[in-house]
Amino acid sequence: MSKDSLMKKLEEKIKKCQKCGLSQLRTHAVPGSGSYDAKIMFIGEAPGYWEDQRGLPFVGKAGKILDELLKGIGLRRDDVYITNIVKCRPPGNRDPTDEEIKACSPYLDKQIDIIQPKIIVPLGRHSMTYILKKFGFEPQPISKIHGKVFEARTLFGKILIVPIYHPAVALYRPALKEELQADFRILREILNTKG
Repeated sequence: MSKDSLMKKLEEKIKKCQKCGLSQLRTHAVPGSGSYDAKIMFIGEAPGYWEDQRGLPFVGKAGKILDELLKGIGLRRDDVYITNIVKCRPPGNRDPTDEEIKACSPYLDKQIDIIQPKIIVPLGRHSMTYILKKFGFEPQPISKIHGKVFEARTLFGKILIVPIYHPAVALYRPALKEELQADFRILREILNTKG
């Protein structure tokens, strides 16, 4: 089966999912968007209000910042794949609970298996913790390890994991925008050396 049909099938499953209470509250589930052949996969935490309304990831204010950061390193949304650990919006944009992450993370694992990215970029604390643990690393505070490169071995080859602050941080702590831009420049360097 092609990546395209595997992902379409998975997205349909996500849209019908009832595995946790968030399914009762959603307008739309948000499977993800972008290229199924992406070299880079960005993983946020959970959809917000606008994402829930439109069924697409990162379309609110944080999404505009992500677009700007991507443009700054010569990429567009179509070049990458963007998703979240949790596919439905938690009420009031609260953090996803451990139970919600546990119920939803098999979908993310499957997305990683299908896309087989070369670089995974967890955006924020929850996605960083999940991804680092999944690949056998000890999570640390994101303030200590953002922009650092972790090398993981998988059945489909080597993956580089580069945790980065969630783009929303630039809305609440504008001083961190420069750190976000610097971390994105690290991604550009990796892409340039990987071809």
